[in-house]
Amino acid sequence: MTKYQHLSAEERAAIMIERARNTSVRAIARLLGRSASTITRELARNRTESSRCYDATSAASAYRARRERSRRQAKLATGSALYWQVHHDLVYRRWSPQQIAARLREMHPDNPEQRNLSAFLWVRRLNNALSARLHKSLSE
Repeated sequence: MTKYQHLSAEERAAIMIERARNTSVRAIARLLGRSASTITRELARNRTESSRCYDATSAASAYRARRERSRRQAKLATGSALYWQVHHDLVYRRWSPQQIAARLREMHPDNPEQRNLSAFLWVRRLNNALSARLHKSLSE
């Protein structure tokens, strides 16, 4: 099974130039060492609606936007009220992740997103530096 690689900015620029020269999709694919279906999908996905032509700059921008949207959103977003509550309980009250999880279940019995937090994992992900500081301060 071959490993998939995303198109680079240079490859997108080559596609744009070759399409402007009316080069066929198969010829572009051979030139780039890619599958013709890869080039076809790239052209279909990033063709501008108004001019029906391919622009490498807007294609790269659209690619980055799609990648950003596809990333899983953190349940415990940095800076949110819940983040600061967990941060406060962990650092200042020196609560365990289990205590934090129990407290959140008490405080938010009707909100499954906050009630069913896996606080142990969240605290680990919250900030490794905070956890390290906490453990260091506890051992002193």
